[in-house]
Formats: sequence, C-alpha cells, structure tokens
Amino acid sequence: MSLPFAKYQGLGNDFILIDNRHQSELALSPEQAVHWCDRHRGIGADGVIFLLPGTSDTDYQMRMYNGDGSVAEMCGNGIRCLAKFILDLERKDGQTQYRIDTLAGLMIPELQGDGQVKVNMGPPQLLAAEIPTTLAAPDQKVICQSLEVAGQVWPVTCVGMGNPHCVTFVEDGVAIPLHDLGPQFEHHPAFPQRTNTEFVEVVRPDYLKMWVWERGAGATLACGTGACATLVAAVLEGRGATQATVELPGGCLDIAWDQQANTLWMTGPATFVFRGEI
Repeated sequence: MSLPFAKYQGLGNDFILIDNRHQSELALSPEQAVHWCDRHRGIGADGVIFLLPGTSDTDYQMRMYNGDGSVAEMCGNGIRCLAKFILDLERKDGQTQYRIDTLAGLMIPELQGDGQVKVNMGPPQLLAAEIPTTLAAPDQKVICQSLEVAGQVWPVTCVGMGNPHCVTFVEDGVAIPLHDLGPQFEHHPAFPQRTNTEFVEVVRPDYLKMWVWERGAGATLACGTGACATLVAAVLEGRGATQATVELPGGCLDIAWDQQANTLWMTGPATFVFRGEI
C-alpha cells in the first residue's frame, strides 16, 4: 500500500510530513523512518513528522522521528513546517494559529502575513534535572560549566527546550570540526538522554552565529530549539540581548525571550518542497 507524504524545509532543515489523522498509531515504524530519511536510498530528510488528531484542548498532535529513528520531543523548524502543512491540507480561511500537542508540551505556531511562522516555544528549562544533565546538582543551573570533550575543556551552558541542548561559545565556528566533535558531545556521559550541541559566535549582542550538531540527525542546516537555547545561553552568560537574530548555516531566525512571562518566541520561514507517494 502506498503512503502519501509531503516534503517541507525550514532554513534547509528538511522533513517528511505525513497526515496521520486517520489513525492513532504512527503510519511508519522507526526502521521505516530511517529508510525514508536516507538521502541515497529513500526520500531524504532530517526527520519524519506525523500530524495526528488533537486532544481535548488542542487542535492537533505532533509526533516525530529523527533521521536515526529515535523519537524527537520537539523540533522548532519542524513545527513551523507542520503549521504550513496544516494550512495546505485544510485551506481554512482566517485560521492562522494552531494549538499543537507535542512531547515537549503545548506549542502554538502562528502563520504571519509575510509567509513567516511565529511560534510560542514556551519557557526554557534551566535546572540540570529538567534538561537533563549531570553537570550540576539536579536543582542547579548549568552556566559556564567545564566539560571535557576530545581532550579539551569546553565552557558550556545547558538549556532544555523540551529537548536537551549544550551551548558553547567559540571564537571561530567555521574552524570547529563539527563531524568529529558533535558525536562526542551528543553521547557524553553527562547527558543521559544525549544532547544537541551548539557552537556559537557572538557577532553582536543582538546577532549570534550558530553551528549545530543535532541529537539523532547530525550536522543540520538549522535547529529552531537550538537557536532558542543559544539565545538563552547568551543571556545567562551576559553575552547577548533578550532579542536577537540567530544566523545558522541555512539562514536566520528571530528569537526573543520575554523574561517577564518567561516565554520564548521563534520566527522564521517554512517552505513546501514537493508531494509524493512511496
């Protein structure tokens, strides 16, 4: 039996979207998701996102496999793509905002008139137990903590965005051997659920450049939750402003941290690529 899908991308972070509203079980197994994400033998993507029926207080549910078949709690670029996918599926005039249940909690993407998607990403998790990491006591924050990776000590700040992030500020991000260091950070014993890792240059307090190694996906062109974690880490370390442009290899995201409401806002593009059946 063939299964229809759509391909979307946000700043080059690309996803296979599947309308899964007709059943409660996911249409693909983790092993099938790995095959579909294979860029040589399948469709090619950083992950597979499933659109499921909503709960009592949400419009839809979002579930996702990373490219390696592991479960992703949330994905910033992915939820923007999902919002565009819903719009293209339903074609409801006037509805621009969706309440979406994710494994990281409620997310509310809103389609903007200029084609951008703005997402209420909720509060960052700052305590070690929430992230999770063993780099500090469970009820403590992890700010500028020393972490030894590849024979070098890295000062890191850790932030949870429904998924774990380890942020380290560097002088030259281009010079970072991402494919060598990324897996070592991801699988470091200090991160019991593995981690996403961001290497960040501060161009100005309101302009950050970020390179990312994503848990379960590897080096990607963009990571929305990573951009949010990067801004939070920059603020916590006194390096950045509460509103900034975060430049990633695939393009730029606008991130704002409303500290009074303790809410992060992410704004960026999401683009349809093609549809098919496999």
